[in-house]
Amino acid sequence: MTSDRILGAICVATAVAMAGAASRYVPEISYEPIGPRAFPTLLAVLIGLAGAWLVIRPSRHSGAVAAGRLPLLAGCMGAIFVYALLFRWLGFTLATALMAVPVGIAFGGNWRQSLAAGVGLGFGLYLLFDKLLDVVLPTGVLSIVLGGR
Repeated sequence: MTSDRILGAICVATAVAMAGAASRYVPEISYEPIGPRAFPTLLAVLIGLAGAWLVIRPSRHSGAVAAGRLPLLAGCMGAIFVYALLFRWLGFTLATALMAVPVGIAFGGNWRQSLAAGVGLGFGLYLLFDKLLDVVLPTGVLSIVLGGR
């Protein structure tokens, strides 16, 4: 089993756990049109689909190449852990942009592509959830720039 397939299996298991946890998110008072389950459930679906793809896709790497990718995959998982720890303090947009760099590099991008994708993803998803779907996401340190929210 290659490191990609191991990462894929871990992603699928994590997605199932996230979806299970999100299904229990029930607000005492309905304050948002779609409720607090939307973002973690959507994220769980995306992680699960990406993980399933890693498990079932044809292998392109030999064992030696796959073993050389283990540090990148460990860095990717570490970045996601740090993302969870710093999410509230940094805010959704900034934390997402910074997390995308090591994750993008682990999937074959360079640091510029990964940072550009992270900034686009952070701002795009922020606008989608916070402005369009009215799901409040933390702005973190950017709240100072945005006028204290």
